[in-house]
Amino acid sequence: MKTYEFLKSQKILRLATINGKNNPHIVPVWYEFRDKKFYVGTNTRTRKAKNIKVNPKVSFCVDIGIKSPDIFGVMGIGKARLILERNQVSFIAKRILKRYFKSLKAKSAQELLDDTNCIIEISPRKTITWKF
Repeated sequence: MKTYEFLKSQKILRLATINGKNNPHIVPVWYEFRDKKFYVGTNTRTRKAKNIKVNPKVSFCVDIGIKSPDIFGVMGIGKARLILERNQVSFIAKRILKRYFKSLKAKSAQELLDDTNCIIEISPRKTITWKF
């Protein structure tokens, strides 16, 4: 499987950030992979957003499988930034949520959209893939 197609097809990215005391924080997130970058909708009050404000260095992992030959993954390091411009946040958040909901009219989709006030944009610097 090609890395690009894999990242476009998967649904969960594990995102690791570093807090002000240099402790790691890892969380599974919904995402979109577009133009060689990852986009994650969130809220500025979340730990991951607060960490990125202090330290933009992140690592990430997207993987599948528990039995060979169906094990494949991509992990990497990169720099993250918070997109805060309201219209841009709404536009990207809708794109992300459309990957997970049949309709953005669903109550839970609307609640997530209403709670999203920033987008984490991750620019990978180095990636590694594996397959077994």
